[in-house]
Amino acid sequence: MGRNSLRTMPRNFPGRSGTKEDSVWLCSPETAAASALTGVITDPRQWAREAKMDYPKLDLPEQSSINTAMLVPPLPKDEARKVEPVKGPNVSSLPELSPLPGEIEAPVLLKVGDNISTDEISPAGARALPYRSNIPKLAMFSFAQIDESYPQRAQEAEHTGHVVVGGDNYGQGSSREHAAIAPRYLGLRMVIAKSFARIHWQNLANYGVLALEFDGEDDYDKVQQGDTLRITNLRDTLARSDTLHVDNVTKKTCFTVRHRLSRRQVADVLAGGLIARLAEEEA
Repeated sequence: MGRNSLRTMPRNFPGRSGTKEDSVWLCSPETAAASALTGVITDPRQWAREAKMDYPKLDLPEQSSINTAMLVPPLPKDEARKVEPVKGPNVSSLPELSPLPGEIEAPVLLKVGDNISTDEISPAGARALPYRSNIPKLAMFSFAQIDESYPQRAQEAEHTGHVVVGGDNYGQGSSREHAAIAPRYLGLRMVIAKSFARIHWQNLANYGVLALEFDGEDDYDKVQQGDTLRITNLRDTLARSDTLHVDNVTKKTCFTVRHRLSRRQVADVLAGGLIARLAEEEA
């Protein structure tokens, strides 16, 4: 148990409150208010009876009004291409992502356990949220709750790219795509895990990160942070097979992995992501 607190915001990822050893308990606003007044976790209904107060009641309207004044139809494609977006100083364009190379030989910069959430991969909170529209700056918060040295080490491995190894249900939680694009900006080329949360798995493909699953039950234990992994003939093999062979250059061993990508997703990863593929088709 860490430092206990009650929060009404539906996010209780580790460290999200700003305290690494936190234990955040989600509750209703009524429970939070009653507990703040008493100093202990309190049932607001019981507190209201003891305080001889009416329990709050909200009457919802039968029909809500909808203001459509701000809805504007899109411009024709030719006119839309001429529009110059107005960006503030903290808004950057999406980075251009390079296609998947024919061979990857890269270090495992991070090995994590089961149920790693997207909030642990790309945290929100007061420090990071101001940079949601600035991928280069947001990327520097990647895996901050797990290993604060990750962004710097990723930048140092820029010439080779790098790999992250995960356990079961990697990328669970919030569907934020920042958890895919921020590490990708830092050079992440592959995530090898026991299994993936579905939406994050999709987001990885959208941004050109190859999501692979261990074929053998014990192979996860045979890979350590710092090992260098290599896959040769990557583009050709990915296009015709769902099984790839990985050489652990450090330990002089090998193991197999599988992907569950559709043909379209394979094309996305090969191109460097969905946006890159669409740009190629439009060119």
